[in-house]
Order: sequence, then C-alpha cells, then structure tokens
Amino acid sequence: MNYQTPLARARGLGSARQGSHHWWRQRVTAIALFPLTFWLAISVVSLPNASYQDVVVWVMAPWNTILLLSFIILGFFHATLGLQIIIEDYVHTDWLKIVTILGAKIVLAFLALAAVFATLRIVFVG
Repeated sequence: MNYQTPLARARGLGSARQGSHHWWRQRVTAIALFPLTFWLAISVVSLPNASYQDVVVWVMAPWNTILLLSFIILGFFHATLGLQIIIEDYVHTDWLKIVTILGAKIVLAFLALAAVFATLRIVFVG
C-alpha cells in the first residue's frame, strides 16, 4: 500500500518547465539559422567556377570564417535538438530511448567538431 500523496508520486516524473526551454532553444536556433542559410547559399552560388584556392581564400576571410563557424555550430545544435524530440516521440522503450539519444548526440558532436576542425585548418594552415 502506497501512502504517498499524488504530488509526492509525481515528483521527478514530469517536466518542470524543461519542455519550454527545449522548445525555445529550437526556435532561437532556427531563427539564427535563417539568415545564415541565405548568406551561405548566396556565397556558394557566387563561387560556381572558383578554384580550390579561391574557395580557401573565401573561407579565410574573417567574416566568412565567423559566419561559417556560426552556421556549423548552430546547425548541428539545432539538429541535435530536433533528433532528440523525434527519438523521444517515436522510441517507446526507455533504455533504447536513452541509448539512441546519447548515440545521436555523440555522433552529431563528433561531426560538428570535425567540421569546425576542418574550417579552422583551412583558416590557419591554408
């Protein structure tokens, strides 16, 4: 027989306003990615016949480096948030949900680090 009140039984089981925080982070990253995506698309279209050296020089420009790194970091963070929501909605086994979310976060973090490393290598090594 359980003598706990309904409130005591519910503690630790539900969201304590964490869902809205996740929702806001996803919306803010989407809003930040909107102009960055247009910038990247316009930049890529303006380099159709560029040689490898032209692209390296373009990436080495300070504003392009900052915007490209911002796009990479925000894009992978936004993807992590979105994949977590999808996994939470469609994977129903608790242990599998945790393992899948953790695996997705590790893979996306690795890919983000690889992209940042590649960009910084172009900037500093050439």
